[in-house]
Amino acid sequence: MRKIFHYFIFIAVIAIYSISHAQDDARGSDDCLSADIPGMSCIAEGSFIRGSEAHRTCMQGEVRRIPAQKPNHRPVSKISLTTFYMDQTEVTYAAYQACVKTGVCRRRRPAYNDYNRPQQPMVGLTWYEAHNYCKAMGKHLPTEAEWEKAARGTRGELYPWGDQKADCQRAVIKDRKGRSCGINKKAPSPRKGRTLVVKSRPPGRYGLYDMIGNAEEWTADWYSKDWETCGVSCGGQDPKGPCGGQDPGKKCQGYTKKVVRGGSWYWPENCATSWTRRPHFPRNKPYHHFGFRCAASLEEAQALVSKPKE
Repeated sequence: MRKIFHYFIFIAVIAIYSISHAQDDARGSDDCLSADIPGMSCIAEGSFIRGSEAHRTCMQGEVRRIPAQKPNHRPVSKISLTTFYMDQTEVTYAAYQACVKTGVCRRRRPAYNDYNRPQQPMVGLTWYEAHNYCKAMGKHLPTEAEWEKAARGTRGELYPWGDQKADCQRAVIKDRKGRSCGINKKAPSPRKGRTLVVKSRPPGRYGLYDMIGNAEEWTADWYSKDWETCGVSCGGQDPKGPCGGQDPGKKCQGYTKKVVRGGSWYWPENCATSWTRRPHFPRNKPYHHFGFRCAASLEEAQALVSKPKE
């Protein structure tokens, strides 16, 4: 009984700390619209620290050891972004199926059992399908820079909740009990875990949920092996990565993969960071731990506010 009491006290402390962080980040947001957008948070114009000097990586084959090559999250640099909005949760199964019913989104169901509860993240989509959904909603897939600022804020901290490493009180990840924090460790192969419903953990920066863990998230950018070799496309003001990132109808010479961020229920804590970057082919069979959320520029946000209610 005492252990249970201490556990709930710990969760309450994290929740209060998270809410205070969200309120701090919201202050001084004069560029945000006066009207709220349901399910989205405003992230005001300003700079943040991108990257990390950490040696840890989440590249295939290098999850548990020091990487053989220079980590792809270097060099650390200051990046500036104009005001944008970010979905507070990963896009849910219910939200995606509603888009399918309109005929705009391609009919898709997760390839594995136990991933189709209404409030679980929608997983098993290609980059193009995730892009199409966000476009249909009047939004866009977040750039890597937008995603990382939303995950870590403007004060140089490394996680949505501060500088403490990810654990199962803060994120849905793989720990010593197993994948999904051991919640489904007896499940048959190949799953041995699954996503949990969104908002199962306290919010982090800007009131956003599950930026770390649960479902790994597609971003708009083409994958570059590090920030230095990417050059001006990945630096300065509002970077969008090689070739501008978004246009699904064009190829980007020399680049074949897109970027997923944030770790998931499948990966251990060293993949669950604000700076971890993983490449994946945009059309290749997507995995059961790939989800996404959408972002909106200030112009897109204004259009969403002005849109007549159905």
